[in-house]
Amino acid sequence: MKRLLLIAATLLSILHINAQSTGIIQGKITENSKAESLPFVNLILFQDSVQITGTQSDFDGNFMFRQLNPGIYEIRAASVGFAPIRLTGIIVVKNETKIVNVTMHPTSIEMKEFVVKSYRNKFIDKGNTAVRTINRKALSKMAIRSSKGVANNTAGVYSYDNGSSDLNIRGARAQGNYYYVEGMKTGGEADLATFSNESYATLTDNPYLDVINNPLSTFSVDVDKASYTNVRRFISQGYLPPADAVRIEEMVNYFSYDYPQPEGDVPFSISTEYTDCPWNPKHKLVHIGIQGKEIEMETAPSNNLVFLIDVSGSMNSSDKLGLLKTGLTLLVNQLRKEDRVAIVVYAGAAGLVLPSTSGADKSKIKSALHQLRAGGSTAGGEGIELAYKVAKRNFMADGNNRIILASDGDFNVGISSQDQLIKLIESKRNDDIFLTTLGFGTGNLQDAKMEQLADKGNGNYNYIDNALEAKKVFVTELGANLITIAKDVKVQVEFNPAHVKGYRLIGYVNRKLNEEDFNDDTKDAGEIGSGHNVTMMYEIIPAGSEEQVVNIDKLKYQKESPELAATSLETEVLTVKFRYKEPTGTTSMLIEEVLYDESVPFYETSENCRFSASVASFGMLLRKSDFKGDYDFENVIKLAKDAKGNDDDGSRSEFIQLVKMVAVL
Repeated sequence: MKRLLLIAATLLSILHINAQSTGIIQGKITENSKAESLPFVNLILFQDSVQITGTQSDFDGNFMFRQLNPGIYEIRAASVGFAPIRLTGIIVVKNETKIVNVTMHPTSIEMKEFVVKSYRNKFIDKGNTAVRTINRKALSKMAIRSSKGVANNTAGVYSYDNGSSDLNIRGARAQGNYYYVEGMKTGGEADLATFSNESYATLTDNPYLDVINNPLSTFSVDVDKASYTNVRRFISQGYLPPADAVRIEEMVNYFSYDYPQPEGDVPFSISTEYTDCPWNPKHKLVHIGIQGKEIEMETAPSNNLVFLIDVSGSMNSSDKLGLLKTGLTLLVNQLRKEDRVAIVVYAGAAGLVLPSTSGADKSKIKSALHQLRAGGSTAGGEGIELAYKVAKRNFMADGNNRIILASDGDFNVGISSQDQLIKLIESKRNDDIFLTTLGFGTGNLQDAKMEQLADKGNGNYNYIDNALEAKKVFVTELGANLITIAKDVKVQVEFNPAHVKGYRLIGYVNRKLNEEDFNDDTKDAGEIGSGHNVTMMYEIIPAGSEEQVVNIDKLKYQKESPELAATSLETEVLTVKFRYKEPTGTTSMLIEEVLYDESVPFYETSENCRFSASVASFGMLLRKSDFKGDYDFENVIKLAKDAKGNDDDGSRSEFIQLVKMVAVL
């Protein structure tokens, strides 16, 4: 027995020594001309010409590589607008931290070559040769199209004349008229095809509606934040995002705002502001902020969680399964003993990796997470079915029952179409089990599918692009992302024609509801979590404006300016009606708030109003919206700087840096 104990002690000692024998590389990245820190620089670590791992610098330009075996390493750093850096001969010694500070030099971006293949468009056919001239705008759209289903393409390389705004494409051969730009070379290396298999739902900006014919605006709330972090990924990698990836309401709602906490038993407060529109001085801007009651995690109901994890081959990278493990480990660290976690995985088939386990047994849960490996096809539908079975088997009547689906969204085995998956989710919704979706990675992200699954599953959708965002989702905002305080949340705004000729809802394009849906408790709508705030804005064409709202003839049988029922209503611009259900309720409750004609100059509005307007205008510029007015990126930067306010987490400063980067792009 003594001998066995001695052997065990020796092994533990060896393991302890090995655990302590790794080193760290850390440092800071700055710009040489201004000595300012550079955020979102992409860094890749190599050893013996083999890529080991990758990371990004944080908001302050700091970066770190941990748990490195002793040896010689190389770091390659790249960021749009800067010459790439390669640092070799970095020696790592056990138990020591190697400090490596990096200085990057600004450089101009010069397009050199394009590789063209398989883009579906209306080309002029000349045998097997297509000839077309495309401009830069068309080129940016071509970069994101899918090549699936196209075979036997022969790509060619074509020169680009920097003195011309057009690119002549000749001689590309393909089966049919399928072409797209696969890649380009700049001062460094960039690959436009990186995003070619990503999928986004088509979005068309809400038009102006005249109040006489459309007095009501009805929609479902949205607290998803995926669009902002996804847009940030594109920009930080040196690309402009496709317009359909930019959902303005998600970008606005990514940020926290200082709305008043609700009072009494009502779980929401509503704040309204009325001001001049910054990007169109002839118009007005209505700003509406909704604040949900915050529940502390310590006193929150118990959690019955099922991690539903995609371990298919497409997830086999550090920014997918690797980052997923990091994020879920952070979540596990926050769990209490009364919380429970099960892990279901799916690839070619689905399986239960970890039965429902108490949050007190963190080591067991983490061990199951860290042992996951990626490989195979993607039977997402089967995984969802199993996850709901596991969640229902461990259902907590007085707790929070939630499935957390983490994937790049590429379901390609079994039930895989978006419509089929949505029907599956809808059939499970009445069991009071919520579905949260988390998107990861580049090149295969099925954004539209992930958003719709969360929407129909009474949950929210986040895209995680780096470890800092994982911390934000799983630590800083854990309560908001886990604890639902209201479901089927709808908003209906009624406009007063005495003050409003026309209006346009900014964002919420795919959240619109029919007028009659507002009072129909059988209609599904959005969910709000603990402490969530929701921001919405309308651009208003004032009554009396000579601007034509819609290009239709005057109505013959309707009054053009209906008289108000009472003179007391003349001071009201609009009424906000807010309807919601309790998390397990079936009957909705109503809150109303009136906005009066008390317009103030834009610069006198709250920081909430001004900063959210800067984010909305940035979204319109990214979407190349017809409604962006006279605003440009410099206007956005100035407005955001003036309204930055309290920025403890650095997210608003980060936003300003993103806008600056886009101005360079």
